[in-house]
Amino acid sequence: MHETPDSHEQLDRLIERLELAAGQLRTGDLDPDQAASVVEQCATFASQASAELERLARAAASEPLPGQDQLL
Repeated sequence: MHETPDSHEQLDRLIERLELAAGQLRTGDLDPDQAASVVEQCATFASQASAELERLARAAASEPLPGQDQLL
């Protein structure tokens, strides 16, 4: 498969950022403007994670299934 450890590390970082942002929102300590900013960040992180997952899925789909050799 063409995925790299960096792909998984990037996804892990995005997940961590989303979890931290969700924690901030759950506390209820943010004023409305701050909360709106955090929600916008979450949307950005989720979009980036979606794009990375789509890239990984396309790379996986282009590879032959295990045990399926290419015909000569």
